[in-house]
Amino acid sequence: MGNSISAGTSLIISVDIRYTVSDAFFSTKEVDIGPMADIGILQRIQKVIGNDSLTGELIFTARNFSVELVSRTFQTRQECVNAAFDLAEEIANKSLVAVQGSKKALNNARNNSVEDNLEWIANWKMLQTEDIIKMQWQCNQNQNQLLMMFNNFL
Repeated sequence: MGNSISAGTSLIISVDIRYTVSDAFFSTKEVDIGPMADIGILQRIQKVIGNDSLTGELIFTARNFSVELVSRTFQTRQECVNAAFDLAEEIANKSLVAVQGSKKALNNARNNSVEDNLEWIANWKMLQTEDIIKMQWQCNQNQNQLLMMFNNFL
């Protein structure tokens, strides 16, 4: 899989689920070369890691770090890819509306109070009409077709 430095780490911080191989590392090297990181890592990394002290240490020293950002690690690239596809297939078989709503709720909860997030969810659920159910069924059919095409690509 490889290592991720600066902009690559910023990209990885932006995704919802991160898998990697056990020998991969991440880093932010901006303090070693002069500029301040500017494409979102400083705004996101502490929320992802959840530890102000560790975040400061990693950003201020530009040290390599490993598993603080990922949910699972694997011994080989192939194991990692297989697990990622298995997870993608599992998620694709879930309710599209529920997955998208859950993603938005998690993102909303990151920056808002519990009370505000509960109100947001109540408003979201008001949108679950018969039209949404029909659209969800169609999207699930399309996702399954795309997943089958993507698996054939590998």
